[in-house]
Amino acid sequence: MDLFKAIQELYAEKERLERVIVSLEELQRNAGAVPAVSNVVKRRGRKFMDPKERQEVSDRMKKYWAARRKERQKRASGHGA
Repeated sequence: MDLFKAIQELYAEKERLERVIVSLEELQRNAGAVPAVSNVVKRRGRKFMDPKERQEVSDRMKKYWAARRKERQKRASGHGA
């Protein structure tokens, strides 16, 4: 199968799926069911972290890298003896 043709078919399928999703969300809104999650689905890229989450990640990574350095030093001193 030609790669260009495969890509075109995938884009066409993506368009069909997007239309179906929009139709289902519209049905959901009209039925008064659970609110649509279209904003969450459309969001791409990195997740936003508030300052508390960022600090938690920072502390966790500092602990991780400290353990890695300690293990590396332990292995380095063990080979020389």
